Amino acid sequence: MHLRIKEKKMIQQINTVDDVKIFFNELLAEGVNFHPDDPMETYQHRDTGKSFYNDQETFVRNNLLAQAFDVCETEDADIYELCIDIFMKDFYIAFQLEL
Repeated sequence: MHLRIKEKKMIQQINTVDDVKIFFNELLAEGVNFHPDDPMETYQHRDTGKSFYNDQETFVRNNLLAQAFDVCETEDADIYELCIDIFMKDFYIAFQLEL
């Protein structure tokens, strides 16, 4: 049983840097503390220790992640910078006044 609610279908293919951003935003919406170097099967629910994704979800997301790396390499985009921009957005907003 998964604790998250899927509101929409995951992007199916990554062809552009904008698609990479969509994919990362979808992972953020799913509640994953994501890093591009970590395969999807390594993510677990903090409270239960159970896998965050089932086998099919893991397969799909790992394939999308591989596509994201390929697109970023082709387009000379920094996948890590894209990830930080998306996943740290809330952190920057929360602490902006303290900087």
